[in-house]
Amino acid sequence: MLTHLFEYLSNDWAFFKVFDSLAVKAFAIFITAFVLCILTGPTFIRELQKLHFGQVVRDDGPESHFSKRNTPTMGGVLTSSVIIVSSLLWCKLDSIYTWVCLMALFGYSVIGFMDDYLKVVRKNTNGLIPRWKYFWQSVCALAIAITLYLVHKSPQETSLVIPYISSVMPDIGVLFIVLTYLVIVGSSNAVNLTDGLDGLAAVCTALVATGLGLVAFFISQNNFANFFTLPYLPYASEIMLICVAVVATCIGFLWFNCYPAKLFMGDVGSLSLGALLGVIAVIVRQEILLFIMGGIFVLETVSVILQVGSYKLYKKRIFRMAPIHHHFEKLGWPETKVSIRFWIITVILVLIGLLGIFTR
Repeated sequence: MLTHLFEYLSNDWAFFKVFDSLAVKAFAIFITAFVLCILTGPTFIRELQKLHFGQVVRDDGPESHFSKRNTPTMGGVLTSSVIIVSSLLWCKLDSIYTWVCLMALFGYSVIGFMDDYLKVVRKNTNGLIPRWKYFWQSVCALAIAITLYLVHKSPQETSLVIPYISSVMPDIGVLFIVLTYLVIVGSSNAVNLTDGLDGLAAVCTALVATGLGLVAFFISQNNFANFFTLPYLPYASEIMLICVAVVATCIGFLWFNCYPAKLFMGDVGSLSLGALLGVIAVIVRQEILLFIMGGIFVLETVSVILQVGSYKLYKKRIFRMAPIHHHFEKLGWPETKVSIRFWIITVILVLIGLLGIFTR
């Protein structure tokens, strides 16, 4: 919105041409998202407290989590709102890719909100029935996948980029729809499973978004894209701005979500942020990179799959509790130690992923 306004004003006032710079817009959207989150957070928390929207804690979970009962949740309403408002202000609204990202964020926020609402307000500990939750996730993911496939105009936009290997970049054609569906649904649920410790999901999401944002910047520049043998996608500059908004919002949210948390993001936040990461990875053609950089998300998901599978087949548990961050808590690790070590691992994985892209 502001971008289009400043473009118009620059015809008469040269000063506004400064906002043609991608770096200036990135700085502006970062400040906007961060300040919005910091300023609106306290009021948002107070309103949640008045409504008694407190966190539901599992009875079989770590004892240290029992004190978190009644801590305000559904903070994802704040994060999603901030990202959407910031993006509408600073991204180009004539880009279909901007709208796809925002609609994905909004759609999965609604699904997460319904799940949280049933848990917190209706006191239904199971939340949204799993099959219905998965159904609506699938509807949103398929709608996004089909939309992106239809608007793509070149083979580069449906090519699979493989880290560390520049000689192989196959055009997957219609399989793009299947891959996109799996990435969005998988990423959404993976971040949701990771959101169990103060600051864990927020920081990991910010780190992965930083990595994807760097890639988005480089592939939006023709010289850089050719040098690194990556698909040249000029519209990726808008995706980079959305990544910046995600990073700034997660940092702002961490202000309230750091240990001991005053606010949890809930499913409305984790599902939507995970879906947005998945959509961004698809648009910038970095599905495999998301798998690498989001290794903690993958680990959390695999731990749940193994735990459920082992118990159903053999009536035995592999971990003391799943997702795996709770396993380490059951071993006696303080919550902050688990979170910080998972952050460190994510930093390393993001660097490994970027190395695989920029040394192809």
